[in-house]
Amino acid sequence: MHIEVRHAPSFSAARIQLGPNEGIRAESGAMAAHSTTVDVEAKAEGGVFKSLKRATVGGESLFVTTYTAGPSGGWVDVAPNLPGDIKVVELTGNALALTKGSWLCNGTDVAIETKWGGWKNLVGGEGGFLIRAEGSGPVVLSSYGAVDRLELADGEEVVVDSGHVVAFDPNLGMTLSKVAKGWMNTAKSGEGFVFRFTGPGWVMTQTRNPGALIEWLTEVLPFSRS
Repeated sequence: MHIEVRHAPSFSAARIQLGPNEGIRAESGAMAAHSTTVDVEAKAEGGVFKSLKRATVGGESLFVTTYTAGPSGGWVDVAPNLPGDIKVVELTGNALALTKGSWLCNGTDVAIETKWGGWKNLVGGEGGFLIRAEGSGPVVLSSYGAVDRLELADGEEVVVDSGHVVAFDPNLGMTLSKVAKGWMNTAKSGEGFVFRFTGPGWVMTQTRNPGALIEWLTEVLPFSRS
């Protein structure tokens, strides 16, 4: 399997070149195009219960689409809903933690599951559940805006707004708190909740916040004032 990211970083799309009988699993609606040598199957991956949990609390689609190449191979183009970048993380028997909406597709030897992230995450408005990818193979991530990757040394800390987190090393220490002390100071700052990560490990961030976009559209669109 070979993955080529094109049109980065503003309007990225990924072309996945598949070998004979090779496949990928993708977010429902992520496919932009595919060769005629690829078979398509959509189903509730992992059973109905896991799919419902992934959709309702993980922010991902109920159905996962599997694209499988025939004996001659093939290709699939995938693209996210929002303009931004695409990054490919190669897993080698390890795991990856994702925030909702950042998963685009992955190899068939990678398992995607919604995991409980703790009550503090629930308070943060990003959902108490995180997406966990585990196994061997590529995981394709999408962002709103460009992606930065922060490498944290042992004991090093960084604070990231909850809406700007894309993915992170699950071995990082992680807590979630208000951006300022006291509810009044938090309201005055115009910010909500932040993640505090402690190394060693890495975290990917996005330069735009999808939640902020939704709030802005709600305020300015005509139907929001009716």
